[in-house]
Amino acid sequence: VQLQASGGGLVQAGDSLRLSCAASGRTFSNYVMGWFRQAPGKEREFVSGISSSGGSTLYADSVKGRFTISRDNAKNTVYLEMNSPKFEDTAVYSCAARAARLVVATNPTNYDYWGQGTQVTVSS
Repeated sequence: VQLQASGGGLVQAGDSLRLSCAASGRTFSNYVMGWFRQAPGKEREFVSGISSSGGSTLYADSVKGRFTISRDNAKNTVYLEMNSPKFEDTAVYSCAARAARLVVATNPTNYDYWGQGTQVTVSS
């Protein structure tokens, strides 16, 4: 699976931003999808994940209630809607695919394919 993330940029705190991750190469609907982020000097951390059908989602506590993950299997794309972003959300955001249908893993080692990151910078 090839993954291409887009939509990052500079956003003011309290505004909104939507990240997209387009997949190609394999049957997208067979994969759990996840979003991770890495800030300078910090380890990569789980942000959100969604099951292959979209029926199950999981969020990190730090983004719960502010971010929304969704997917469109017809378009082979997963999205991350970032509402009311905070300065501490500033990071490089990457999407990942896991060869599974139901279990949304939070450990990045459980994901099989990764896209390049997209920088999100939140100004306070």
